[in-house]
Amino acid sequence: MEILKKTFIAVFLILFVIQLQAQTNAVLQKAFHNSYANEQNKNYVAAINDIYPYYADNSYEVNIRLGWLHYLNKNYTASQSYYQKAVNLKPGAIEAKFGYVKPLSFLQSWDKVLEQYLAILKIDPQNTQANYWAGVIYYNRKQYEPAIRCFKVVVNLYPFDYDGNHMLGWADLMAGKKAEARALFEKALIIKPADVSSSDGLSRCN
Repeated sequence: MEILKKTFIAVFLILFVIQLQAQTNAVLQKAFHNSYANEQNKNYVAAINDIYPYYADNSYEVNIRLGWLHYLNKNYTASQSYYQKAVNLKPGAIEAKFGYVKPLSFLQSWDKVLEQYLAILKIDPQNTQANYWAGVIYYNRKQYEPAIRCFKVVVNLYPFDYDGNHMLGWADLMAGKKAEARALFEKALIIKPADVSSSDGLSRCN
């Protein structure tokens, strides 16, 4: 009899938790629905206020949403704070890392931006967006060899991509690899004829 009593209590508690969770999800769904509507109307403060009453440190969904909304509202300090929490909650995901680089870029925290791109590349080495922008940061720092490695991934995956060929051409040129750069600028000019930057690069290869 005692066993049946304990079993009944356990089942009751499980059902209670399931019902409570369902109610919580319904409330959160409504909050997100209202938030999306306010975002569409560019009322970002209202969109934030729709979500914030349900804030929880351990909620990836709420943190990434608030990171995005604060970014749209141009509060980059708050945005990067929420994105950082989302990154910490899901370290194996690239979604929040890409979100995180947005406010970091506006805050000109380039070391942290590069850190996020490299973290993405550890998870997804062929990711073209992370490779391209990591390459741009390396290039701007005159670190041409790591820039070349990043741009080569982009060009190998997308041989007819203008941006990849153009930047790999410049990185090769700056690294003293004129023959490689020439071929890349010529290809870039097929993709985008009369492009000023590629024409300038090609002239410097002679």
